Amino acid sequence: MPEALPDPLRADGVLFDLDGVLTPTAEVHMRAWKVVFDDVFERWDITPPYSDADYFDYVDGKKRYDGVASLLHSRNVEVPWGAVDDPPEAETICGIGNRKNAAFAESLRAEGIAPFPGSLALIEKLSAAGVPIGVVSSSKNAEEVLTAAGIRSFFPVVVDGVVAERDHLSSKPAADMFRAGAVALGVDPARSIAVEDATSGVASAAAAGYATVVGVDRGAGADALRAAGATVVVDDLAVFLSDSESADLSHKATPSDTEETA
Repeated sequence: MPEALPDPLRADGVLFDLDGVLTPTAEVHMRAWKVVFDDVFERWDITPPYSDADYFDYVDGKKRYDGVASLLHSRNVEVPWGAVDDPPEAETICGIGNRKNAAFAESLRAEGIAPFPGSLALIEKLSAAGVPIGVVSSSKNAEEVLTAAGIRSFFPVVVDGVVAERDHLSSKPAADMFRAGAVALGVDPARSIAVEDATSGVASAAAAGYATVVGVDRGAGADALRAAGATVVVDDLAVFLSDSESADLSHKATPSDTEETA
């Protein structure tokens, strides 16, 4: 029997993760991390080799430097933390994280990004209905990604990696970021919906007391998302659209289909 879906139009507010939920940038992040960690593991003779499972287990959804530290700790590798302004070639947690960010930024500028059609249609629907919506993302690139995807104007509230660092918010899976998102949006988590594709993000929203946590399975696995606290798991946010709205998706162009990305 299909899972009963919550009605986002009846929620106090809806808080979305960005990468993998609104935009397919999770794939860009995955490729950038693989390039960096493959090189690090080879040069430092770290075993077992880096894999996609490592991304989902240790990196996905976390702030950049926390992800680096978590993955290296899983291999019993300890390196200095360094500083946020470490150059990309520095052999520190921050240096490795900055190396990855340079690779991500280069890919984003070269390829651009467009929102998932189902996600775009849902945020348009919520916005038109006056439901408060916001973004809670561990990425420091959130503003750039939202702007490149043409959807920044939908969100009055963006709690991202920059805000987390400024306000000393703990990384997902701690409750801090989703709790801060609800406060900034002026909604009660107990009557709101969080939407996440990472187990760490699902756990963060659950810990923050969200009544409904929608897990979007883009590769983490439905069982893993439920174990982390998802109350419902879907493959795409188009499931929250009516039949007529879903039919319209094939006839609508996304913002990035008609605009060049610098």
